[in-house]
Amino acid sequence: MAKSKLVKANEKIAEKVVAGYQKIEEGAVGGFNKIADKFVDNYLTKEGETVKEARERLASQAESEMHLAQQGIIGANRQNAQNATLEARRKAGLE
Repeated sequence: MAKSKLVKANEKIAEKVVAGYQKIEEGAVGGFNKIADKFVDNYLTKEGETVKEARERLASQAESEMHLAQQGIIGANRQNAQNATLEARRKAGLE
């Protein structure tokens, strides 16, 4: 079945719009990464450490801190639930 001229024109427009968006996205992300790399290089690298190594170190530290924070939150929520249960039992005269 032959496509209408309108459908073909819309497809060409869509392809060009997507290609243009991809170029803009690549430029923006590339520019951001250059700036971020420069910042890491200037302020966050240790003696003799590359930018890549510093990023990996920082990512692993952030992951560890997030894991510990989640454990703390889970522990705090568990403790709050236990306290609420005890309080409810006291009010009901069960303890």
